[in-house]
Amino acid sequence: MLPFAYRVFQAIVHEHTFYRAAQTLNVTPSAISHSVNQLEKELGFPLFIRNRTGVELTPDGQSVLPLLQAVINAEDRLQQAASNINGLNAGNVRLGAFSSVCLTWLPPIIRQFKRDFPQIGVDLEQASFSEITAAVKVGRLDIGLSALPVAEKLTVIPLIKDEIYCITPQEFKPANGKTITAVDLRGQSFILQRGDYDKDTKAALDHYEIRSNALRFSIDDQSILAMVEAGMGMGILPELALERLSGQVNVYPFDEQFFRTICLVVNGEQAKAPSTAQMIAAIENYVDTKYPDRVLTRTASAEA
Repeated sequence: MLPFAYRVFQAIVHEHTFYRAAQTLNVTPSAISHSVNQLEKELGFPLFIRNRTGVELTPDGQSVLPLLQAVINAEDRLQQAASNINGLNAGNVRLGAFSSVCLTWLPPIIRQFKRDFPQIGVDLEQASFSEITAAVKVGRLDIGLSALPVAEKLTVIPLIKDEIYCITPQEFKPANGKTITAVDLRGQSFILQRGDYDKDTKAALDHYEIRSNALRFSIDDQSILAMVEAGMGMGILPELALERLSGQVNVYPFDEQFFRTICLVVNGEQAKAPSTAQMIAAIENYVDTKYPDRVLTRTASAEA
C-alpha cells in the first residue's frame, strides 16, 4: 500500500499549507509535520519552504514531484482496476478547465457522468491554459481542457474550433454594418483578460496592428462585458465564453476570422485509468452531440 507520507506530500502541494492539508486528510497538523519530516529524512533533502502565505516546493521538491505523483497515480489506478474487477466501478477523476468551459460544458457533463457512474468521484479545478497543462504533465490532474498549441509533451485531443468575436457598446455600428474591419478599430481601446493576450486574442490584435498602449485588462469575461457596456472600450471574446454571459452590448465577427482550438490534454499514464477513460468519453460525447458540425477529427497526438 502507498505510504501515508506520499498522500501528505500530494495534499500539501495542492493545498499550499500544512493546516489545509491536515483538514483534507482529516488528521492533525502535527501528523502532517511528522510525515513531512520523515519523508525529508528518507530522501535526504528538504521538500518545502515555509513562507508567510503557506509553503512552496524547494527546487529538489519540484524535481521529485513528478516521480512521487507517478507513484500515487499508479496506486490509484491499481485500486480502480481492483474495484472494476469486483464490479464496483469506482475511482476518482481530477479535471482541470478554463473559465468558459467550467461555466458552459462541465455542469451538464459532470451531472450526466455522476448519473452514469455514481461511484466515481470528480474533482474540478479552474485554472489558466498553462497551469492546466503543467498540472496534467506532472500527474496532479488526470484530464485538462485547454487550447492549442500545447507546449508540454502530452496526449492532445482536439475538440472544436471556437470563433473569436468583437464585443462593442450597443451604440457602436461597424462601417459596413456587418463585420469589424481595420477602419472600425482605429483609435479604439480594448479590454481583455491578461491570460488571453498571449494566445489567440493577440493574433487578432496583431493582425489589426492594435498597440499594447490601447489595451486594458480585466479579471473575467463578465467584467469585460460590463466595462464594454459602460463604454470603456471594446472586448474580444470567443463564442463559448458568450454562451452564458449577458450585457447590453453588440457582438460582431471580424472581417477576417480568428479561432481558438479547444482540446483535451491527458497524461499518457493517467489515460490508462478506467475512470479517466470514462470521463474522456463523456466529454467527447457531449461535444459531439452539442456541436455536430464543428467537431474536429479525433486523432490524439503527443505534442513536444
